[in-house]
Amino acid sequence: VQLQASGGGLVQAGGSLKLSCAVSRRTSSNNALGWFRQAPGKEREFVATIGWRGGTTNYADSVKGRFTISRDNAKNTVYLQMNSLKPEDTAIYYCAVSRYSTATSQLESYNYWGQGTLVTVSS
Repeated sequence: VQLQASGGGLVQAGGSLKLSCAVSRRTSSNNALGWFRQAPGKEREFVATIGWRGGTTNYADSVKGRFTISRDNAKNTVYLQMNSLKPEDTAIYYCAVSRYSTATSQLESYNYWGQGTLVTVSS
């Protein structure tokens, strides 16, 4: 399974970006998908997750109300719409495929990872 994340870049605080992650095979349609991020010098942290049907989502408190995760199973793609970006959102963002169908924030539940896309928010 290969995951290709894209959409990162440099944006001013208050701006928006939309990340995309294409998954290489249809298996992902039965699995929960997630976004995580890792800032310099920090551990990788959970951002958002979506269940296999797309009806269940969960967000980290730090992004709740600003970020929206969605998926298109026909395109094997998961998205992360990021609005009202803050400098503290600066990180490498990773998409991942979970072993399970239920949305989960647990990093250990994810067994396939993309290469990451850098998001930089300037103040």
